[in-house]
Parts: sequence; structure tokens; C-alpha cells
Amino acid sequence: MAGIDEAGFGPVLGPLVVSAATFSVPDELADVSMWKLLAGAVGKRPSRKRRTIAIADSKKLYSPQRGNPLEHLERAVLAMLATRNNRPNSLGRLVASIAPASRDAARQYPWYAGADLPLPRCISETDVALAGNVLSVAMRQASVSLVDIRAEPVFVGEFNRMVEATRNKSVTLLSVTARLLMHVWRNAPAGLVRIYVDRQGGRMRYLPYLQRTFEGVALKIIDEGEAVSAYSVSDGHRTAEIIFRTSCEDRYLPAALASMTSKYVRELFMALDNAFWLRHVPGLAPTAGYYSDGRRFFSEILPAARKLQIDERLVYRYR
Repeated sequence: MAGIDEAGFGPVLGPLVVSAATFSVPDELADVSMWKLLAGAVGKRPSRKRRTIAIADSKKLYSPQRGNPLEHLERAVLAMLATRNNRPNSLGRLVASIAPASRDAARQYPWYAGADLPLPRCISETDVALAGNVLSVAMRQASVSLVDIRAEPVFVGEFNRMVEATRNKSVTLLSVTARLLMHVWRNAPAGLVRIYVDRQGGRMRYLPYLQRTFEGVALKIIDEGEAVSAYSVSDGHRTAEIIFRTSCEDRYLPAALASMTSKYVRELFMALDNAFWLRHVPGLAPTAGYYSDGRRFFSEILPAARKLQIDERLVYRYR
């Protein structure tokens, strides 16, 4: 069971991040909600019970108004990685673990090259360890295990190049989603794989994109409707059901975890963006990168960017 979701499609600053979270679930439990399977350890809402880890759409768990806006994202993502004995103590190690393809690209940006952040940032290492233990016990009892978390950060320069080539932001997002579909497919064992993808805007038909992604395999339309677009992919050894659906993060825990991973990684990179420009523009107010405030931020850093001879296309998305 896998879920794919993004964070940062709309902003004008900072990376777009698309992530996939993949779990192994017993065949007979494939249609049971993973929130139900892991009840007591996970929930859709924050709880006063420290043993309950919130896993839900990142937009419902992240709030800049909170004292620690990353708290719930960090707890879930790092605790889930801990169930695989993966305990990154810095952004650099997190990226090396779940987004290795992005390391070389990040070095092209002065605000990322040589910069790092210690992890965790909002909770303690003890909190991560305890949450990881709670998840491990619940997952073992349910015969569920985390297979993989993979993220694809698309930094501003690449984003601009991709949009310029396709002249369509949604096609750019589909292209990155395709990378993750192939990653899940190639790393899946023989048998059935279900991949839930948050529907990209109002698009209903994805077959042409899947045909380009899965060359040489059998593709079949299961359904193309207003709420769901579903397809079957088979190579004779394994079959993937790929389901594009609205509000995927509310229906499927793997998609919710992918949403949280994408937002967590994006916000960590945004922290490096803000820190770099604050060093060069004293008194600069930080930004989340969304349209209005992102334009304000860009106009205030533009003189410094020109003085530093930094290509503006590495800083600001033009679509």
C-alpha cells in the first residue's frame, strides 16, 4: 500500500516536494483503514495522549500560528522512520536517507550548499524514540511494516526549467509524481500493489501519462469518474492498482504520511532559505513563500541577490 502527495505546488519561493510512503499490509487486510489497524497508536487528530501519533493531511496538522508548527509532522515522520531503525539527526542525513537524488541539485543553491539543520527541531530525541516504539508495537501486532519513504524535492531552478519546457505546472507535477510511481513499482515485491495518489486538480484522465511512465507493461482503465480515476498496471509478475482520488490524505494513511513528509521536508528547506537571506538583508521578515508574501520577500532580497550575482531563476518561480 503506497500513497503519494505533494507540498509546495502553489508558492513562488522554495521547493516543490512530492513524497511516497509505502507499507506492507496483509492481503486480507488490504481494504481495512490503516488508522483502524493501528488504532491506539495513531489518529487523525492531535491527542493529549502522548502515545497517540497524529497522521493526517499536513494542512490540518501544520499551523504557523502554533508555537511549534512542525511538531506533529516531525513526530510522525521521524517516528515512522525509527520503525526501520532510521534515525536521522540532521536535515542532511534525512535527505541522504529519503531524497538521495536531490543532494547534488541542492549544492547549486548558496542557501543549501554547506548548510544543515539539527533534527529533531520541535520535539526531543526521547519523544521520537518513544513514538517510534509505540508505532513499532502497533505495527507488529497488525502485521504492518513500513517499506519505504521517498521524497522528491524540486528546487526552484529545476521547477522553472520544467515548467518552461512543458508550459504547464500541472504537467510538471505529474512528471515528478511519475518518478515516485516508478520508484514504488520497481521496489515492490511480486503480487499486488495499491498506490493512492491525490488527484491533480480537476484532471480525470491519466492513461496517456501512465503509458509514458510504464512502457512495455499492460495498462487498463478501471474507472475514470468525477471522484476517482483508477488504473491497473501489470507485467505478469506483479500488478499495481493506481488510484487518483480527491482528498486522498483523508482516506488513506500512506497518502497522509506522504503529505506530512512533503510538508516537513519543504519547511526544513524554507528554514535554510530564510536564514541565508536574513544574513544578507538585516531585519528581513521570514516568509513561507506563498504568492503575496513571497513577492514581498523577493522584492526585498533582489538587491542582495544581484550584488551576490545569484541567478534570479534559482530564487523565484515565474509560474
